[in-house]
Amino acid sequence: MTHWFHRNPLKATAPVSFNYYGVVTGPSASKICNDLRSSRARLLELFTDLSCNPEMMKNAADSYFSLLQGFINSLDESTQESKLRYIQNFKWTDTLQGQVPSAQQDAVFELISMGFNVALWHTKYASRLAGKENITEDEAKEVHRSLKIAAGIFKHLKESHIPKLITPAEKGRDLESRLIEAYVIQCQAEAQEVTIARAIELKHAPGLIAALAYETANFYQKADHTLSSLEPAYSAKWRKYLHLKMCFYTAYAYCYHGETLLASDKCGEAIRSLQEAEKLYAKAEALCKEYGETKGPGPTVKPSGHLFFRKLGNLVKNTLEKCQRENGFILNPNQKKK
Repeated sequence: MTHWFHRNPLKATAPVSFNYYGVVTGPSASKICNDLRSSRARLLELFTDLSCNPEMMKNAADSYFSLLQGFINSLDESTQESKLRYIQNFKWTDTLQGQVPSAQQDAVFELISMGFNVALWHTKYASRLAGKENITEDEAKEVHRSLKIAAGIFKHLKESHIPKLITPAEKGRDLESRLIEAYVIQCQAEAQEVTIARAIELKHAPGLIAALAYETANFYQKADHTLSSLEPAYSAKWRKYLHLKMCFYTAYAYCYHGETLLASDKCGEAIRSLQEAEKLYAKAEALCKEYGETKGPGPTVKPSGHLFFRKLGNLVKNTLEKCQRENGFILNPNQKKK
């Protein structure tokens, strides 16, 4: 089953030379600075390299972050921070607020910002893979794994590193808790979409699929609520995506719940459930149009034309017709359908 996911742009950064004339002395120290410069440049290159895979990304990230630790933690393994922590100024743009950079003279800020981009890369890699037609089981597992890795990175940054910043995260920007939490929840929701698709392919019980779809819709609703207090100029497009996915998976839940009711010969209730799915699908379709017309970070696409969206429309229509036929069979000729 093919998928479609909204993605915000990667963060951009200013070049860093790691040249500290008069501070760094000796060939070993110079080599570390050179390695820092080259490993940072290599990691930044991979963010936009379509041939990059998770193993390449992990190796490049580990290489850079292991060297950067020398600017954060004291080398004698004490609890003291490194004397080099505040020697370099780092600039990074924001995924929502475009090319307006934030700057901090703090290696922890660099660690968080680069780690944020690594997490974003994993979401984009998952999105590219999930958007393929006829995605294989192994590819679906890799999509799920990448989204889980991204969620784990975002969560780790929020809990372990962002609190260490001397300058607190600016409101409405990437490192602020509301945005980080929204990214975590979105990753969880999208990973569960892959689980639902697999459950459908394996023809699992409709009741199980309905429950998974309802839980996924709740994830999207929670993510949307997390962003509700942000400036609409920056968050409107992202929130349209979260809202349409909430409606979409609630429609899925009603559709498969209707199948469960039909299997129990509760045709009247099944029809009402499918009619609710039809309403929610229509609402999601309207939101798809609004998403395409809303300005802001993210791709310019028409989700309603995507295969994943059209499939649900056909499923709701066919299941409702099936329920109505079944209801017609069990009613006496003189009875009116309720």
